[in-house]
Amino acid sequence: MDYSFRKIEKKWQKNWKESGSFKSTVLIDKKKFYVLEMFPYPSGKLHMGHVRNYSIGDVTARTRRRQGFNVLYPMGWDAFGLPAENAAMKANVHPAKWTYSNIDTMRSQLQALGYSYDWDREIATCHPKYFRWEQKIFQEMYERGLAYRKTSYVNWCQDCATVLANEQVENGQCWRCGSTVEQKELVQWFFRITQYASELLADLEKLKEGWPEKVLTMQRNWIGESFGARVKFALETPCNGTDHIEIFTTRADTLFGVTFMSLAAEHPLALELAKGTELEGNVREFVLKVRNEDKIKRSSEDYEKEGVFTGAYAVNPLTGDRIPIYIANFVLMDYGTGAVMAVPAHDQRDYDFARKYGIDLKVVIKSEDSPATPDEMTCAFVDDGLMVNSQEFSGTPNREGINGVVERLEREGSGGNTVNYRLRDWGISRQRYWGSPIPMIHCEKCGIVKVPLENLPVTLPDDVNWADHKSGSPLAAHPTWKHVKCPSCGSDALRDCDTMDTFMESSWYFLRYTSPRFEEGPFDKEAANYWMGVDQYIGGIEHAVMHLLYARFFTKVLRDLGYVDIDEPFNRLLTQGMVTMVTNRCESHDWLLPSEVTADGNCVHCSKPVNQGRVEKMSKSKKNVVDPVAYIERYGADTVRFFMLSDSPPERDLEWSDSAVEGSHKFIQRVWKLFTDALELDYFNQKASPAKDGILKTAHKAVKKVTADMNRFHFNTAIAEIRVLFNELGSNQPKNPPEMSAHAAALWIGIQLLNPFAPHMTEELWQLSGRSQSLVTAPWPAWDEELVSDSTFLLVVQVNGKLRDKIDVPVDADAAIVEEIVKKSPKIAEFLEKGTLRKFIYVPGRLANLVIN
Repeated sequence: MDYSFRKIEKKWQKNWKESGSFKSTVLIDKKKFYVLEMFPYPSGKLHMGHVRNYSIGDVTARTRRRQGFNVLYPMGWDAFGLPAENAAMKANVHPAKWTYSNIDTMRSQLQALGYSYDWDREIATCHPKYFRWEQKIFQEMYERGLAYRKTSYVNWCQDCATVLANEQVENGQCWRCGSTVEQKELVQWFFRITQYASELLADLEKLKEGWPEKVLTMQRNWIGESFGARVKFALETPCNGTDHIEIFTTRADTLFGVTFMSLAAEHPLALELAKGTELEGNVREFVLKVRNEDKIKRSSEDYEKEGVFTGAYAVNPLTGDRIPIYIANFVLMDYGTGAVMAVPAHDQRDYDFARKYGIDLKVVIKSEDSPATPDEMTCAFVDDGLMVNSQEFSGTPNREGINGVVERLEREGSGGNTVNYRLRDWGISRQRYWGSPIPMIHCEKCGIVKVPLENLPVTLPDDVNWADHKSGSPLAAHPTWKHVKCPSCGSDALRDCDTMDTFMESSWYFLRYTSPRFEEGPFDKEAANYWMGVDQYIGGIEHAVMHLLYARFFTKVLRDLGYVDIDEPFNRLLTQGMVTMVTNRCESHDWLLPSEVTADGNCVHCSKPVNQGRVEKMSKSKKNVVDPVAYIERYGADTVRFFMLSDSPPERDLEWSDSAVEGSHKFIQRVWKLFTDALELDYFNQKASPAKDGILKTAHKAVKKVTADMNRFHFNTAIAEIRVLFNELGSNQPKNPPEMSAHAAALWIGIQLLNPFAPHMTEELWQLSGRSQSLVTAPWPAWDEELVSDSTFLLVVQVNGKLRDKIDVPVDADAAIVEEIVKKSPKIAEFLEKGTLRKFIYVPGRLANLVIN
């Protein structure tokens, strides 16, 4: 019987769809399991990185269903985003048309792979029925002070003509297009994520059992909790309506050693302090230069320290000393207040700066052998010691002196204890079209006014001329869309022309899946409380900070708004590795097949040298993607799925290999032949009881091992065990009815274990063998403890450390009995006849080593 995988796969995909095999409903009396992959952006076509991610999820969902769980396994589309807008400008096609066309293509590809999604729950975040609730949530956050507007310096990508969050800037470049990011002052909407910083940090403890430690560490570092003090330095001359500058420090013990203050170029007073003075021009030039420098480089230890004096002075609150104020390139607004008290005697960065610009040093901490005066110093003294030149605190161990200094600041009204976070509020305004409009109206009389609830969603205008539009916000440029009447007073007003950051949509989509057609709110609370949190979330490590942090924040906000009763969205997280491939490239051709490289290593097309054997991440940007559709057509979906999980653990990278895919296909074909041969030989209709040794023992051991591996996401070792079982089935032919029955039983077990990886073929074989119940709902196989328990084990026997024999030994044999059995082995007896046994070493259950002279 031929293995017609195309026919079989279409048959079972149709069967599953028509029977609603994967539909999920709330069943209060049944334990639920919510498995979810990070949903894709509809870019046009799947690549093998997608296939690996979704295969992990599907194997998990299929296994948990058969283990008795009520499984929710949905799919949808993170459908807003800049690529659609760029495509619109390039091809003069509306972003919606481009997006929905891509969704249709990618949906068909996912369905061709046989993934067990509940397609009735499909969502697209660009649909008004989705983002209307997002707009309502925004308004509720505004009412609670969690959404607010302010002027700030933002990361601006000129090529994309939009603002980027800090997390979207990578090495000073736009994460999307790679262009250099500039600093630009704009009025923006922000979410007050800092209000939840403490809880976001503390609740990471709840995730320790289910999240990778690497991700937890990345989130802790990004939130960046620091305990310290806030200190007010009075300005000698008030500036721009303020009479002081506040700093944050973890080293209040060094406050008596401050000799200058440094401000970030983005600080609100950076340009104001020198205004109207002869230094204004120099300060402005320096500030504008630094604002466009890479922030990561500015904060690195080896970056050259530069600054400019503003001409202004502050006053040390404890000493009354006059403190010159500089703008420094190494100070960032992203930490503390953007102002730093500089103690050059005890901070190396400040030391380098002070020496460069001729600023005084003052020693305020000293050990027995550290320099006593600035003239003796060749670098900053950064170790602990006794406080000196510190008024009443002189002679106090510096770490003990911190609390006393802070208490004095509090008494004198100049500061106090505080907790600082590296985390900054989330800027969500984007100057683009293809996103959810911000549902607010700006009225000259009434200020900022909410769009009335009955007018939500605020939708996007369809009549944008994409052929003429090149950059900036199409909404701001639209002649009519932005003009409205104020809901409060009826006067002419303007819509807010920004759209929301697309991370907004991905911050709550997992909740919408629990009731995607719910019309009375973002989602049904009862359904959300039943299904949430997500029991297994799957996605790339690149989302460890942005998406996961925002989703956690949003879940807590929705809890506080009364929508849901959970604190955390994702109980367990698996970050899958990348799909890589060995590539061949030359100057003129991005990707060459081995057949396109000559024997002497040149390109057959242009004769230029080829860079061979380079391992790269498979991605569209590198133009080295492998089209899943071509491989599905050639080998079948089951082969592709099986290979994607067979060669390495999910959390590690997988190297793509055509030969390995071919090997997976041959294995699938071999399983088909073994089973259909058994059907033809009538193994499945034997009346004799199966022999309870040999192949049946192997099968039950496989059940136990594969079950444990599946529960731990060790899919590659589960597949290895399945291979062992089928290899033994192929090498041992039954000789009598009991052995035939055992062979049939082992084959049934084998295809049940293989089913999550190769669902189409196994469903067909299951049906051919006379089983009426689909494997979708068939219980996961159980093992017989008697069959998996061995009375003997295979002992490795060494002589002088070299392998000489393998012997079956009773599992309950003690060392003396084992020694007797080993000595009776003909292979070992030869060595004993030729020499003298000096020592018998036994490692229980594993090996014996005889030391013979």
